[in-house]
Amino acid sequence: MSAAPPVVIIGGGWAGLAAALELAAHDIPVTLHEAAPQLGGRARNAPFGDLTVDNGQHLLIGAYRETLRLLALMGTAEAEVLHRTRLCLKVLEGDETLLMQAPPLPAPLHLAWAQLTARGLSLGERRAALTMSLRLMLSGFTLARDISVSELLQQHHQGERISRRLWAPLCLATLNTPPERASAQLFLRVLQESFAHRRHDADLLIPKVSLGELFAQRAADFLQRRGATVAVRQRAEALHLDGERLEAVSVAGQRLRARHLILATAPRAASRLLAGHPPLLALQRQINDLGSQPITTLYLQYPPGHRLEEPMVGMSNTLSQWLFERHLCGQPGLIAVVISAEGEQDGWDHERLTRRVVAELARQFPHWPPPLSSRVIRERHATFECGVGVEARRPANATPVRGLWLAGDYTATGLPATLEGAVRSGVQCARQIIKHY
Repeated sequence: MSAAPPVVIIGGGWAGLAAALELAAHDIPVTLHEAAPQLGGRARNAPFGDLTVDNGQHLLIGAYRETLRLLALMGTAEAEVLHRTRLCLKVLEGDETLLMQAPPLPAPLHLAWAQLTARGLSLGERRAALTMSLRLMLSGFTLARDISVSELLQQHHQGERISRRLWAPLCLATLNTPPERASAQLFLRVLQESFAHRRHDADLLIPKVSLGELFAQRAADFLQRRGATVAVRQRAEALHLDGERLEAVSVAGQRLRARHLILATAPRAASRLLAGHPPLLALQRQINDLGSQPITTLYLQYPPGHRLEEPMVGMSNTLSQWLFERHLCGQPGLIAVVISAEGEQDGWDHERLTRRVVAELARQFPHWPPPLSSRVIRERHATFECGVGVEARRPANATPVRGLWLAGDYTATGLPATLEGAVRSGVQCARQIIKHY
């Protein structure tokens, strides 16, 4: 290992860990400091009785190329930690079901066939969906100007029912922003990444272990084997600049000199550290202007034997949006219910929220008994708001201060606030540092 000064990384979520992994793989020394008691950021472990669950239920797909590459770098075989299955989109609305399955055909034929044979849509709705998809592909999934997802659907003659059952659930799941405010250009990037390149990009990757074990713990082990320093309960308190050059950072009462420092924290924490430094005030305002959206995850423990027919099931016209089956994680009977974006539920207490969701599931699955236990996890600032025009407002990895870098899913990755977006931001940041190291 080189005797050159280490790159200091503040933040041990997936962005910071990805940056650290990329740097360590190039034999660049790294010290990583995380304020929380454990690594993982928003995808960290959380207790639920005797179980370990995820701080929020996340979806992984086959298009997560950088995530899969880093798992391989750490010596983890995909089949060891992930169950891969072809996309099956199932959305329930009362007694009716939308079912769209991707066959083993080359891309984009698999998408066309899935739309043409979808159950729960009329022939006219299926034709409208296919026509829109073909036109978007011919346009290269780009727009002359960004508009809302709702406006995009109206332009392509997507009716109210197909918008409610298909497009709105997909928009909320991927952008965590209501369709009437969500960026159509960013939504199209998601569709392009998932369906336009390789058939298996749309595959669902269902974790067999908690996300903390899947990535954060393995990353920490790999980094320590490579001689990196990884420390938790180490809060960054202040940046120290010499004009427009980074000098040091104060962490847990200690002043650490740094030639390169990556801020891989959540946007609010990054904004706090940028405050008070004139060269960084415009960047701080840029980050603050992104806004945020919440995500609520409700874990419901049913008796073992009660499970969903698919790993992931949507619900339309209800507060509950997506249900995830946890039996592949070795947690039979456990269902994760995800509610994306802001809504009336934000002002409810846990008891009222749980009653509402349990009642919705009881109507949809009348043969299920009441859950044995529950836990609500709220992330009030889970993601940046993927609003119209957001791409022009996202910050780059490089900052106006030499040696200071940003990593996080809110930076300019071209993706929404996903785990893959966080990983790509960290890798992008590390590769730029490698060029300057």
